[in-house]
Amino acid sequence: MKITLNRVNDNYHFELKNERGHIVNLDSRPESGGNDMGASPMELVLMGVAGCSAIDMISILKKQRQEITSFKAEVEGERIQVGEAKPFKDIYLVFYLEGEIKEDKAAKAAQLSFDKYCSVSKTLEPTATIHYMVVVNGVELAK
Repeated sequence: MKITLNRVNDNYHFELKNERGHIVNLDSRPESGGNDMGASPMELVLMGVAGCSAIDMISILKKQRQEITSFKAEVEGERIQVGEAKPFKDIYLVFYLEGEIKEDKAAKAAQLSFDKYCSVSKTLEPTATIHYMVVVNGVELAK
């Protein structure tokens, strides 16, 4: 896996490209000297956790012949000061699924993602605690 980064302007706007040519814009916020032309690096980390687990969950549920008509997620991260850095301490995800989905299968899919499959959450596991909740057709499932 390889990513290339190219600086776009005189500040902190970068264009990142993977080997397949997909582009992501990265920048810092104006209060940090950037121009807000893309997601921040830490926002990309949260996006990675949500995306990785979403792919896992959908894959698992498709194999179980569950019919998903809508899949959304919200992710928030709490950071702590460690020297000059501010890594994530806690990450909270809520998955909202709709369709012909058995609640126990949705709960198990989330558990398998975080316990076994999601490489992003496994990468963050040594330093951040990941909390998640699954909501199926408006019903919050117990974890």
